[in-house]
Amino acid sequence: QVQLVESGGGLVQAGGSLRLSCAASGSIFKVNAMGWYRQAPGKQRELVALITTGGITNYADSVKGRFTISRDNAKNAVYLQMNSLKPEDTAVYYCNAATSDIGFWGQGTQVTVSS
Repeated sequence: QVQLVESGGGLVQAGGSLRLSCAASGSIFKVNAMGWYRQAPGKQRELVALITTGGITNYADSVKGRFTISRDNAKNAVYLQMNSLKPEDTAVYYCNAATSDIGFWGQGTQVTVSS
């Protein structure tokens, strides 16, 4: 089992920045990749960014150049720096930890971007 706790969401004006944090605990050694997903009202959950244990990153086209994912292996944490936020970035953001068998989810943190 892997437990994930997100923090750092909030309300920000368009053009502003937020930094999300995700602290992982439990069977961390089984995790191959960690990522951030988001779900807006009435929409499906979508991948925002992910990072593998080797440091390879992948981003959704909609956030490339604005968001940066990083991880601190010593702290078992992953971060999402979000810059130049847009109203369409408004969503609940979820941290995910993927093993070879299953994915684990955090409880989510709300990000609201006002225009």
